[in-house]
Amino acid sequence: MKENTIASISVVQNEHKSAGKGPDFLSEQATAAAHRIHQELPDYHRTPLARLDGMAKRLGVKAVLVKDESKRFGLNAFKGLGGLYALTRVICRKLNLDVEKISFADLKNPVYEAAIREMVFVTATDGNHGRGVSWAAGQLGCEAHVYMPVGSSEVRAQAIRNVNPKAEVKIMETGYDDTVRYAAQMADEHGWYLVQDTSWDGYEEIPSWIIQGYTTMAYEACEQMKEQNVAPTHVFVQAGVGAMAGGVVGYLVNVFEGHRPKIGVVEPENIACIYQSAKVDDGAPHEAIDQKPTIMAGLNCGEPCTITWPILRDFADWYFKCSDAVSAYGMRLLAAPEAGDPQVISGESGAVTTGLVNVIAGKPEYAELKKLLGLDENSVVLCFSTEGDTDPAHYREIVYEGKEPFNG
Repeated sequence: MKENTIASISVVQNEHKSAGKGPDFLSEQATAAAHRIHQELPDYHRTPLARLDGMAKRLGVKAVLVKDESKRFGLNAFKGLGGLYALTRVICRKLNLDVEKISFADLKNPVYEAAIREMVFVTATDGNHGRGVSWAAGQLGCEAHVYMPVGSSEVRAQAIRNVNPKAEVKIMETGYDDTVRYAAQMADEHGWYLVQDTSWDGYEEIPSWIIQGYTTMAYEACEQMKEQNVAPTHVFVQAGVGAMAGGVVGYLVNVFEGHRPKIGVVEPENIACIYQSAKVDDGAPHEAIDQKPTIMAGLNCGEPCTITWPILRDFADWYFKCSDAVSAYGMRLLAAPEAGDPQVISGESGAVTTGLVNVIAGKPEYAELKKLLGLDENSVVLCFSTEGDTDPAHYREIVYEGKEPFNG
């Protein structure tokens, strides 16, 4: 596919987009159990869908909506949705329980306690996914082993320990993909349960449950948009391996069948495996090239999830990669909103889509790209802020001290 680059942003347009049916495992019926299990948690509430009318007016669009996942379960990120649902499914399978009839609270029944506490969970993470798995395991008194790639923040490591006294957290000397392989090796050697939000041949069932768990975020957004009497014309999702992006896209494709929004997938330019796969354009997933560090730690992944790559390949309209400065720009815009708009505390991996929309729709030098995307006075733009200030010190450096300035 043809690649276009304007300053800080590169885009590949999908020339083979499918008009076919969305994936069955992400239908409203198939994901209903995940949504119910989340809703039955005592500390469940819908996270806000911030409507930024001041931003929309400045950008010349009808509405900008940002789903604020910093308010999710006290975890400051959305990832607990996938980890908790996957753990529930793993435990139900082990104990021969019907997931359609069980609640997470039921798993705390003394009848199941001894069997569940023997289970040990393991994962690899930049921080948010590991915190979600550790938190879910800790709710049931289970041990969790969490391995983090080289360069991970000790602040994020400690946050994982804080939600589960039985969590062992180790920062490795390897990158994300090799750390995933190490976690899988530890699971095989010790008989632990690997709960990973990426997939490969032979490891697809648990990731599919995680991806279904992520759709609660999109399910809520659809409810909230209906209450506001709007429907999205454009949806922008960020991607690391593409698990969350594919889950949200697949769910929305099913919900809005017949009037689907335009969809953009956004990655850091320093490590963009979905973008690279789209650019090669042979239908297969490809590893990111020229992998370098990025401030977007949650998107620092070099190999696509094999479950969700076909969804993103078939149903996205555009694939973007952009500089770290675009994400930092989004963080600052959300932290210091237009008059009357609500504030959203959004971290490095959470704000990149908002940053991208503001660059494309708000900067004159990107007018050609704005026209390509069809962003105009009738556009309703939906973005997902997937995390809050998960590294508070780094957040302050960017938002208050001007680190990673945007220069066009």
